[in-house]
Amino acid sequence: MTTGWEAAVEAQIRSAQERGEFDNLPGAGKPIPGRDMPYDEGWWIRSFMEREQIPSDLLLPTPLQLRRRIEQLPAELRDLPTEEAVRSYVAALNTEVVAWLRTPTGPRVVVRPVNVEEAVRRWRADRERVTPLVTAPAPPHAARTRPRLRWRWWRR
Repeated sequence: MTTGWEAAVEAQIRSAQERGEFDNLPGAGKPIPGRDMPYDEGWWIRSFMEREQIPSDLLLPTPLQLRRRIEQLPAELRDLPTEEAVRSYVAALNTEVVAWLRTPTGPRVVVRPVNVEEAVRRWRADRERVTPLVTAPAPPHAARTRPRLRWRWWRR
């Protein structure tokens, strides 16, 4: 025996089927994804991360995130344009490391601040290896001390 609202819902479904609103829906006739796999309580987290393209590193505890950032530091510094940018990036990372060292949470993992001078030295070495400095000969017109006037702009 059905109640009044169940009967009303069934009537709406039946009329939508007769109008053909359920025909050609995406995924019709296809198996439900993950049906044959064992039940996992975190399925919705995994599907959300895949759908939104969130990196799995964000699930790591803070010390492991810091260790991973320190390991990937040379690759991240390689794209920075100036030495000041390198120093500020390393200083920001060291600030996060020191903040974690003051109030450690999560697993006990050894995390130490990065030596700024060593990072800058490695950045310079990477830059010189990729783009060696080439001293080109000066163009012949560079020997002039006074720029040549362009008279066509001075016409009345």
